Amino acid sequence: MKRLPERLESLLATLEPLERGERIQLLVDMAKRFRRVAPEIATRPYPADHRVPGCESEAYVWAEPNQDGTLAYSFAVENPQGISAMSLATILRESLSGAPLEEVAEIPGEIIYRIYGRELSMGKSLGLMGMVNMVRIMARKTINASAGHAAS
Repeated sequence: MKRLPERLESLLATLEPLERGERIQLLVDMAKRFRRVAPEIATRPYPADHRVPGCESEAYVWAEPNQDGTLAYSFAVENPQGISAMSLATILRESLSGAPLEEVAEIPGEIIYRIYGRELSMGKSLGLMGMVNMVRIMARKTINASAGHAAS
């Protein structure tokens, strides 16, 4: 398996050995730390091209460049009951912002099963995988754009 960003791997090492109830509580606590996208990045109504396809919680994703060429990720989750989407947004923001783009671009969508377990509904799985996919696509676009600049 490809190398995962260090902070994400560390979080997985914390989550995976937990009993289901402990894991759920930790994920709920992470959802409570959710921070909506800053108004200087985006305001409502959010643009459709940032909306996560298939996400029941109406999640949106943005990636802003950091000085070092990495990205800082921001999220909006419009459904106030979207606890899973909020916890994943917190996880992705905290563990992938500033991570090497090559590692972010290779994160498998199935990582959500390592985070949430296999008990997820099909709809929830697709939405959460969609969030991971959008982050991955944004990292790949940035890699490709900088490769294009390097070639010119």
